[in-house]
Amino acid sequence: MNYTEETWINWMDQLAENDYVVVDDFISDELYNHIMKFFSDVENSDKLKKAGIGAQQDFQLKAEVRGDFIYWLEEERDTELSPFFELKNELIYNLKRFCYLSLSGSEFHIAKYPVGTHYHRHLDQFNERTNRQITVLIYLNKNWQKGDGGELVIYKDEQEIIIEPLGKRLLLIKSDTIEHEVLTTNIQRYSLTGWLLRQPASVGYLLG
Repeated sequence: MNYTEETWINWMDQLAENDYVVVDDFISDELYNHIMKFFSDVENSDKLKKAGIGAQQDFQLKAEVRGDFIYWLEEERDTELSPFFELKNELIYNLKRFCYLSLSGSEFHIAKYPVGTHYHRHLDQFNERTNRQITVLIYLNKNWQKGDGGELVIYKDEQEIIIEPLGKRLLLIKSDTIEHEVLTTNIQRYSLTGWLLRQPASVGYLLG
């Protein structure tokens, strides 16, 4: 999808002012179907792995904290997702251009939350590695409706802001500022999640 400069500026202004921005229908139906085909292939090949928390020596599997299953993406390997990676690069370009961010790396995975799972309130940073600047969420629940659960709660200025995980919706969050959590989902919940970094990721596969 080709967005105008004015559209990008508007989104970047919201991110700068509020520390987050929500964009509906960020990806096309064609790209959505492309991603979900890839997701289905990964899931059917049993490549989704239980996600944990912490990095390196602090990495732990804790189902009471988070219940999702993930598959880390590699641009060179997962060429089926090249249209997404192109859009990701366009996003990075505009964040650098309009928000003056020093971004030099990224890490992305696809994530599935089975029924009854959640992710407790947290900040997308680690004690020993604090280079995540922007959290990127693209929701893939095309037919989501109220009662399905899995909403994301943003905690900001003593407010709780509820973000519904609507299919094709983009959510950008300042990783070092906004605490958030995923509420218990009543259906299988799918997303493509990533982080834009100050320097390249060297331990991405060890991260939750």
